Amino acid sequence: MTFDVRLRPVREDDLVEFFLHQQDPEANRMAAFGPEDPSDHREFARHWARVLTDPANVVRTIEVDGEVVGHVTAFPVGDRTEVSYWIDRARWGRGHATTALTALLRELPRPVYARAAKDNAASLAVLRKCGFVVVGEDSGYANGRGAEVQEWLLELPTEGSDLGGH
Repeated sequence: MTFDVRLRPVREDDLVEFFLHQQDPEANRMAAFGPEDPSDHREFARHWARVLTDPANVVRTIEVDGEVVGHVTAFPVGDRTEVSYWIDRARWGRGHATTALTALLRELPRPVYARAAKDNAASLAVLRKCGFVVVGEDSGYANGRGAEVQEWLLELPTEGSDLGGH
């Protein structure tokens, strides 16, 4: 089965879908590093206002066959660009994250970085399919789990670089 996966700029009405996606407890557990209270609509609105008004961010809505299924984002962390994505759990396992992230990466200069909770094998697989390699480890408090979580640090290297991944 093939899907028509497209990226487009975020529209205000997309935020309704993003908020609904964020209500899924399993999705929050897997993402790990999400909001402290996923049901806090005011904080959600403040967060998205900051994200969408910062010109350093590249934010796209993911549509599949015309339906909003998530978002993909590139944002600065210090002097690096990191990427993140969120797919509605009802759509997991269909290649939408890989397709969307691949499309976003075409817009970005290299290198690009990402993080994934060590036990989130699906996210790690998406990142590896997109060319990321593990370059380190870290840990941090994860709101989605209420605990410290170990994570992989990944890099999508510049063309021709020789990074040895784990």
